Amino acid sequence: MAIATINPATGERVKAFEPLTEAGIEDKLQRATDTFRSYRHTPLAERIEKLARAAEILEAEKERFGRLMTLEMGKPLKSAMEEAVKCAVACRYYVENAERLLADERVETNARISYVRYQPLGPVLAVMPWNFPFWQVFRFAAPALVAGNVGLLKHASNVPQCALAIEEILLRAGFPEGAFQTLLIGARQVARVLEDPRVVAATLTGSEPAGRQVGSQAGQNIKKTVLELGGSDPFIVMASADLNEAVRTAVKARNINNGQSCIAAKRFIVEASIADAFTRKFVEGMEALRVGDPLDPATDIGPLATEDILLELDDQVKRAVAAGATLLTGGRRLEGRGYYYTPTVLADIPRDAPTNQEEFFGPVAMLYRVNTLEEAIAVANGTPFGLGASVWTQDPLEQEQAINGIDAGMVFVNGMVLSDPRLPFGGIKASGYGRELGAYGLREFLNIKTVWVK
Repeated sequence: MAIATINPATGERVKAFEPLTEAGIEDKLQRATDTFRSYRHTPLAERIEKLARAAEILEAEKERFGRLMTLEMGKPLKSAMEEAVKCAVACRYYVENAERLLADERVETNARISYVRYQPLGPVLAVMPWNFPFWQVFRFAAPALVAGNVGLLKHASNVPQCALAIEEILLRAGFPEGAFQTLLIGARQVARVLEDPRVVAATLTGSEPAGRQVGSQAGQNIKKTVLELGGSDPFIVMASADLNEAVRTAVKARNINNGQSCIAAKRFIVEASIADAFTRKFVEGMEALRVGDPLDPATDIGPLATEDILLELDDQVKRAVAAGATLLTGGRRLEGRGYYYTPTVLADIPRDAPTNQEEFFGPVAMLYRVNTLEEAIAVANGTPFGLGASVWTQDPLEQEQAINGIDAGMVFVNGMVLSDPRLPFGGIKASGYGRELGAYGLREFLNIKTVWVK
């Protein structure tokens, strides 16, 4: 895939970039290594100050950065600007908490003194996706930089200007050259970077095949990895739920980021006694969404990010219908320029349909009827994925049963799954391993060093 900005609202090729040469990659790797030697010893207070400045830049120029995101991957401008502000929130979380989270931890033993010390590892490769082109990067960069690591960003090839803008923000914030560098390289060049002994670890957010490749290669080189992969998040609604609130949230949860989010609700599992009412209201909500120009404030859903994603989604819907699913609304590409797809609802999907095991990355919802919470949990767990889950019930016993029974890294009760800098984010099963954000995310790429003094 060429490294280029292609406006998904029009299909127009806006700007293309040449990938780094071997000499260019070598220069950036050595610069990262040299920078780490000194940067790791920078006082924590200085690192915190620089991160606070990055937050100020993100907020002050949110419209500029938002327009860049919209141009490159098609999300509505309002959502893109909110993403820039969310990055600032993440930066400020670590500004306010890094000193506490990185402090030595005393542990009582038979030594005169024993404690745990957290120390940075070195240059970390971040392989990041296009769907949240700023947020995905900053939720790695903020904790990594404040902890004393340095970053090398291999961003998705369709958001190169976002990648360069992030490097610019961090340089303007005062981080030294080499502390965070964008690598404009293709997918085939990632292996060369990951194998280099100067790169000590890697984090990837992306597809399961990409995760398998990076995880396998890193394992062969005994390098730490964090993988945040796909999801097919369940959204369970039981009879005791606030139905209207559940429906409103369901429509939002399915279509966040034009439906292109790993933690978007994708499978709606509803107790039979309320299934008809939920379905009617949910379809009405999906049909009320406005699809169109992402720069128009009235737009709810913009284009999908690339034509390939659009064609794949359309193929999945057609295969689901061919397997026996009922198409309640949508199910087609919009005519004209751009990569637009109608909000779609599928029901009566046979449990053995192959599409049940796939992730739909676009505004397509799948509805399932169940008789009990036990059956709902079984359906929820019936895919290879285990990222997040949303459960709607007012019954405390059902809430506890769902929390304990659902195989996922995150369970939200009577709310939409979301990422919060204060909480660990990540999944299990084919959704990956390791955690981002919170204290756990900060410590993923640190040497957790035991110190024992007699």
